[in-house]
Amino acid sequence: MKYVPTKVRRDLRTVGERFSQQRRLLSLTIADVAQRSGVSPTTVSNLEQGKAVRTDSLLSIARVLQLADAIVTACDPYLTDLGRLRADEQLPQRVRHKW
Repeated sequence: MKYVPTKVRRDLRTVGERFSQQRRLLSLTIADVAQRSGVSPTTVSNLEQGKAVRTDSLLSIARVLQLADAIVTACDPYLTDLGRLRADEQLPQRVRHKW
């Protein structure tokens, strides 16, 4: 089994709890979410338990739970402090290590 850092495990549990809360707020069962998102009920359950799932599965479930837009927005680098400071700079197409 692959090592997962403690902070990442904690984040997975928190995300799972929040997905579970949102599902219950929407009055959906795990089976409802699984059917609407095109994943198995086991995948939905694993996500809610804080276990790792594929990114496409996570986003499919998030779309059903009306959380996908918030996730995509949260990933915008220009919404970070550093991103706002560097917003006017030209970003390189790729970053190379200078060994």
